[in-house]
Amino acid sequence: MAATNGAHLLLETARDLGVEICFANPGTTELTLVDALDSVPEIRPVLGLFEGVCTGAADGYSRVSGKTALTLLHLGPGFANGIANLHNARRARSSIINLIGDHATWHLPYDAPLTSDIESLARPVSQAVIRLADVATLSADVTHAVALAMSAPGSIVTLIVPTDIMDAPAAANRSPALAAREQYRIPSPDEIADRAKAIPADADVIFLLGGSGALHEGAIRAAGRVADKIGARLLMESYPRIVDLGGDLPRLERLAYFPQDVIAQLGDATIVLVGAKTPVSYFGYEGQPSQLVSDEKLVILAEDNECGATALELLYERLKERSSSPSSPPPSARIRSNDLTPDEIVEELIVQLPEGAIISLEGSTLGGPFLRESYRAARHRVMTNTGGAIGQGLPCAVGASLGAPGARIVSLQSDGSAQYTLQSLWTMARENLPIIIVMAANHRYGILQTELKRADADLSLPAIETLTRLDNPKTDWTALAQGYGVAAIRATNSQEFAAALKRGFSHDGPLLIQAELP
Repeated sequence: MAATNGAHLLLETARDLGVEICFANPGTTELTLVDALDSVPEIRPVLGLFEGVCTGAADGYSRVSGKTALTLLHLGPGFANGIANLHNARRARSSIINLIGDHATWHLPYDAPLTSDIESLARPVSQAVIRLADVATLSADVTHAVALAMSAPGSIVTLIVPTDIMDAPAAANRSPALAAREQYRIPSPDEIADRAKAIPADADVIFLLGGSGALHEGAIRAAGRVADKIGARLLMESYPRIVDLGGDLPRLERLAYFPQDVIAQLGDATIVLVGAKTPVSYFGYEGQPSQLVSDEKLVILAEDNECGATALELLYERLKERSSSPSSPPPSARIRSNDLTPDEIVEELIVQLPEGAIISLEGSTLGGPFLRESYRAARHRVMTNTGGAIGQGLPCAVGASLGAPGARIVSLQSDGSAQYTLQSLWTMARENLPIIIVMAANHRYGILQTELKRADADLSLPAIETLTRLDNPKTDWTALAQGYGVAAIRATNSQEFAAALKRGFSHDGPLLIQAELP
């Protein structure tokens, strides 16, 4: 139907440009957009009870589907509630357009209670911030926003939508055609030949894959051929946006977390970056370097906006085969136990994980063990917390499920970070999403305790206990999940966990497993 006002025109333009979903937590300034969504049924509205759920879900949806997601947020304070997960999404180079309602332009001078500087809030997590100023240019503004968000490797754009612009009459949808999506740049053979000159012919080489264009099947297989030809090792970034793993894919080591571990892992090898950034320390530690590989040991084969698979294939043609290749150590024999530990959880997940599953991973308790062993599982994909702002795992699982209908989603979640966006459970239940949440319930901030131990702190000191232990009282995750409408099971040993996981993979809808850890 023809647009009747600015809100209709905005949504119809977005629809015509391929947008299919809107994660929303609207308020009074967005009422016209809410009403218009009924007239544009091709854009699916998904309600989140907290803005951080909406922005995190948009991130997961974009990572999995490769499409652009809308969020609909209420003024500056509502947007501020979602900024943490937009920080993660920016690091993941997700394609998101935030629609932020604002007061009518004629009302702004009166400084009403919810008036704020939205531009300043949005700028740090947005490639562009566009305030809609006239219904006559609205369609062109939306088209520009979609083009920016879709341009490889993806970005966040924020549209500020005042109520008077949304209410303004619009006679017809005048959306211009969207220019062809900017694809990943294809490096030329001459460029790769020039970059390849810096790769030593007789020294250890490590290929570090990352970004948004080098961790998919094509690039990983090409990297495997290169590694076999010259005896190189393959690593992925510590926190990949989304990576294909398992099955018959070449094995990827995960780049270590702590700086001294990274330095030991990389040794004296030349590091070839394929879509990845230069390894740096996650935090600054006294006596440790911030940049963990010297410039003379770095080679950039492909930037994040370049096609990593093409770069690797062109490199393969130029490289001379070396006489020896390092062999991967065979998997060690694993003795199963009935004690419920992170290793047992991971082992059972590897046994049961179905082909095509997607893992939303947040937290070191299960994250490290899983990424260490994931190569033994069936083919799957893994999303991680790219920006370190916690509260990302559960909403990302929501978005992943909506972005990949039919896929089984597993959220490997730590109990401390889950508290930030536990409202995601309600959206999972409402949308009846096939998500298994494995809640690693150790009732503490594990990573913080690890960092404190590294600093030789005494974890038994009263203030440290107060700020790192979550066992007084212990969270009853099964009760919380059931309160939000999600089925839940408590597992205290590996046998109970195996049964719960089996039930989850056959369950119609979400299921939470509270895995009680020591």
